[in-house]
Amino acid sequence: MLDWMPAALSPLDLSLLVALMGGAGVVYGFAGFGSALIFLPIAAILMPLETAIVAFNIGALASVVSVFPAAVRQVDKTAVSILIGASLITVPIGLIFLKAGDPIALRWGVVIATFLTLVALVSGWRYSVTPTNGVRAAIGAATGLLGGATGLMGPIMILFQLSGQSGAAQARANTLVFLTTTSFLVPPIYWLNGLLTAEALYLGAILWVPYAIGTRIGGKIFNPMHERLYRWVAYVVILLAVIVGLPVDIGGF
Repeated sequence: MLDWMPAALSPLDLSLLVALMGGAGVVYGFAGFGSALIFLPIAAILMPLETAIVAFNIGALASVVSVFPAAVRQVDKTAVSILIGASLITVPIGLIFLKAGDPIALRWGVVIATFLTLVALVSGWRYSVTPTNGVRAAIGAATGLLGGATGLMGPIMILFQLSGQSGAAQARANTLVFLTTTSFLVPPIYWLNGLLTAEALYLGAILWVPYAIGTRIGGKIFNPMHERLYRWVAYVVILLAVIVGLPVDIGGF
């Protein structure tokens, strides 16, 4: 057993998390979303959700050097800046729920939020409001609240971007830059709330490498002409993560 790792993860558990983070990185690299939706439902089985969230965010910092530089050239800087600013205001509120909530209830929250996001994406749901700066601020605030409570900064942002009228390249860039930037800015908030533990930092540092490799591979794969294929691959992977991550005792049935 690795005593310095969270929840005394076994080498097999750690290998699973490394492979999972690498696969999540590939999906994130080509789709611009989905890594937390893939990683957290399963990681929460092996360790406390708050540890999984912090470790994921540390590992996800790898995208700053792997896919962020190319995406930032295509991003709507004003829109994404508003989304980021609003989300950072409400993350601490979400963390109150994360720290005080029942662990099983929080895991159900992650799975349900992930599944509802998937249903909305697959069904082709479209929002009908004009994306004004006020709407963007509201979307960012809701994203930060959900992200603080469950670690999922993506669902609301993903729906906002992918159900709009932006092309595949810009929607991917906006989502990717938002998620990467918040991964960089949120850890200090975790530290202020006592969640940035040594165990989470150790695990996050290990996960940095597979995520860097995965996002690099995914970024090389991305081609706007294959937008539909990318989305469906991401949908299938997310669905598998939901099924595996269900907080139920299969042996009890």
